[in-house]
Amino acid sequence: MAHLVAPRPAPPAQTPSLPAPPAPRGPGLGGGDLSGEKTATTGLLLEYEAEGEELPEVGERSAVVDSDGREVAVVEITEVQVLPLRDADLRLALGEGEGHRSVAEWRAGHEDFWHGEEMREALGDPEFVVDGGTMLVVEWFRVVEVLRGA
Repeated sequence: MAHLVAPRPAPPAQTPSLPAPPAPRGPGLGGGDLSGEKTATTGLLLEYEAEGEELPEVGERSAVVDSDGREVAVVEITEVQVLPLRDADLRLALGEGEGHRSVAEWRAGHEDFWHGEEMREALGDPEFVVDGGTMLVVEWFRVVEVLRGA
């Protein structure tokens, strides 16, 4: 079952910039896609715990930066879900905007990433594997502003 974080008003200042293409988690817009096709990004709850980070909150705004470090857009989190991997659905697979046509395709692509050396190193577990009970943090967002020069 998904748990939604209650909506909160947008903070007065933006949170730190997030990269595009996306880092292991965080609302990034791969390939600089500012069309709004990508509306979700998924990370592991374990990442937040390992880094001592709080979960994102509805209403938070972040700058998206391109590979040259230029801010290209501002996104706002519209929904946050914490759910087990087994509950990932087609809405999420499509919302990630990566061209997946099924949950199985989406899961296979994400498992490849989550089982990769970079993730295992970040989690401090060289044997880390996900299963249906692995908890995810899904950030739903919208592009609120495309910045000049993007």
